[in-house]
Amino acid sequence: MISTWLSDNAQNAALALFALSAWSLIQQKRRERVSRRELPPGPSGLPFFGNALQIRDGEPWKTYTEWATVYGDLVYVKLFKQGMIIINSEETAKELLEHRSQNYSDRAVSAITEPVGLGFSTVRLPYGQRWRLHRKLYHQVMRADAATSYHPMQLAKARRLLAELLETPSRYHLSLQKFSASIALSIAYDWDVAEKDDPLVSRIESTMDLVFKTLSPMNSVLLSAFPFLLYLPKWMPGSCLRRNIEICREYIKKMADEPFQYVLESLESGKVGKSLASDSLRKLGIHNADPELVLAIKQSSATAFGAGSETTTSSMLVFMLAMVLNPRVQERAQKEIDAMIGTTRLPNFNDRPSLPYVEAVLRETLRWHPVAPLSIPHAAVNNDIYRSYSIPKGMIFVPNAWAMSRNEKKYPRPSEFMPERFISAHGKLTSDTVNFAWGFGRRICAGRHVADASLWAAMVSILATFKLLPAQGPDGESIEIEPRWTNGLTSHPAPFPCRIVARTPEMNPETLAQLIQSSVAGEV
Repeated sequence: MISTWLSDNAQNAALALFALSAWSLIQQKRRERVSRRELPPGPSGLPFFGNALQIRDGEPWKTYTEWATVYGDLVYVKLFKQGMIIINSEETAKELLEHRSQNYSDRAVSAITEPVGLGFSTVRLPYGQRWRLHRKLYHQVMRADAATSYHPMQLAKARRLLAELLETPSRYHLSLQKFSASIALSIAYDWDVAEKDDPLVSRIESTMDLVFKTLSPMNSVLLSAFPFLLYLPKWMPGSCLRRNIEICREYIKKMADEPFQYVLESLESGKVGKSLASDSLRKLGIHNADPELVLAIKQSSATAFGAGSETTTSSMLVFMLAMVLNPRVQERAQKEIDAMIGTTRLPNFNDRPSLPYVEAVLRETLRWHPVAPLSIPHAAVNNDIYRSYSIPKGMIFVPNAWAMSRNEKKYPRPSEFMPERFISAHGKLTSDTVNFAWGFGRRICAGRHVADASLWAAMVSILATFKLLPAQGPDGESIEIEPRWTNGLTSHPAPFPCRIVARTPEMNPETLAQLIQSSVAGEV
């Protein structure tokens, strides 16, 4: 009888525990539904996976843009356990990330940032004192009026690029990487890139594509949902993410350490010139400097070097592809250069105001294929109400620059490369400078003035000197290009076959050197 009583009570306890668990689960689901109703609309998802299986492979920005036509400019998405709000319109991005920047300038904690070795990056830092210190360091050397001091150096690098394109046109991708890296290294460390086999440029060539591919939004989500991926044995299928992360961490550390050590040693010997790192260290007094400040200088310099070189290279690859695919645009830009400058010298920054169509080509390059289609996510510092939505603290906001670039009301026929969209009926440039390509609010790209000038210098120099043409087959017919795009944190054209031909038949290394020399003499 006692055993029967115990058995009955055990069954009752089990039933009570089951009922309590079921009630708790129902209440949790009810709270989630109520909370979900307070957020922007979005597609229904699956248990555990959320919307992850509905995302277009490698190109989430296109899926989010398609969802905008159904759910509006704010779309709530859940990828595994990570909820986020996609901002699909420029106007809404400005309302939240600029007009309410005090609350929307934080960064989400990414599961992949620390393992890959980029926890120090200014781009990834939380909104706080450490981030403000980095931005202060950038402001000293990259604000609009300070950025003009780099113009002579940028023109010199662009003209060195011309010589490389003339000598080895088939290696244009590597030449563009070298051009971008040489500017970033000069500004960050006063490092003058060697003509051949520069160690840091070689490191960039072998590292940056892997880094930005590994840092893809989907990899971050996967690592957040499946943290054990960091610990898979390297022989096991699925361990490639761990291997890539370890390679990235090793190379990122070297990219941060080596040039900074060069600056420290050069300061000791008194041989270093002006740069972000050296100027900041001089102001501190290197022997009595606060170690935290020295670390901030090292980290901000490494960020400027890595991020600046990759995005400039990506934008130049977009430009090259656009010119090959759009000979009409290329010809019109070259006619403008010839009419305003002639053919006896190369363009310089004094010519920029008189070349509106070239300026429009640059803007259309930024718009046609944004190299950071999803920008860098922001996060809410505190709870907020926007429209009728309740925004919880920590909510991630993803500015979908791709959707903004495809706004048909602002940019009719958005898939076409049409610089004319930035030229008014009176032949003047419009006020649209494609600012969404640089980010928003307090997190806007600190080096945008330098990057803009680097792009202009390279684009106008190439247009003045070369024709960018489709590659030819054995029969002499042009080979049709089917663009392939890299996917990750950034997106740019994979190397494609093309011909880079001098605009004048008599152009050779000697005549180009003479043209460059006479152009420099005229600028002094």
